[in-house]
Amino acid sequence: MPRSGPQKYAVDVRESAIDGRGAFAAEAIPARRKIGEIRGESISVREARRRAKGLARIMIVEVSDTRAIDASRSEDPLRFVNHSCRPNAVLRIRQGRVEFYALRDVAPGEELTAHYGESHHEGRLTCRCGAPGCAGRL
Repeated sequence: MPRSGPQKYAVDVRESAIDGRGAFAAEAIPARRKIGEIRGESISVREARRRAKGLARIMIVEVSDTRAIDASRSEDPLRFVNHSCRPNAVLRIRQGRVEFYALRDVAPGEELTAHYGESHHEGRLTCRCGAPGCAGRL
């Protein structure tokens, strides 16, 4: 049943075969539904890029040309959504909010993944998603 607040569907955080910890559906999530969002500290893009330098795990999303959300200290489980070249969710920026929506039906226990697109890693990080047709780099 959908929830109120930043998470519309239950999400668990546990070890991921992709990288470190991941966000996993704790219940069935229908296609095209909002899963939830991540909140965090609102910072400048300049500060976001400074903070991201040298980090292996970056939990920062640029929401405009000038603002970013640093979710490093957030308690929102969706901050652990890992990258996949064939994702089951999409990250959307809406009115400065970082929201995740299901691209297809997601089964309970399935890891939630999104395609990061351009990232702070600038192609220097090996992709470990394991999806068919994986691009190999982030």
